[in-house]
Amino acid sequence: MGYFVFKKTATGVKFDLVAGNHEVIATSEVYKSEPSCRKGIASVRRNAPIANLQDMTEEPVIKVSCPKFEVYVDKGGEYRFRLKATNGQIIAVSEGYAAKAGCMNGIESVRKNAAGADIKVQE
Repeated sequence: MGYFVFKKTATGVKFDLVAGNHEVIATSEVYKSEPSCRKGIASVRRNAPIANLQDMTEEPVIKVSCPKFEVYVDKGGEYRFRLKATNGQIIAVSEGYAAKAGCMNGIESVRKNAAGADIKVQE
């Protein structure tokens, strides 16, 4: 089972969603406050399991409504995804993947792990 790691940074707080194999599968922006970060976690829990998929790596790009996972290729040529909430705000992003299949597996892992993930606080 996955879990969220809540951690303080030099400029605020952020979270990582970690899979059962202890690999980070998604990360958040840096929030200014702990309550805002916890709302971000709640949003990922709520939106990830029901999010649509928009593949921006294949033409034509078929637009889908939020919440959604957007799959894209970054400037370095790696596949990435971002999870957008119903309001269109990005609530979590992935690491870069060399292959699209790895990126798609990451999305499925977020879908599977987010809803029931506990929160661990990193000191």
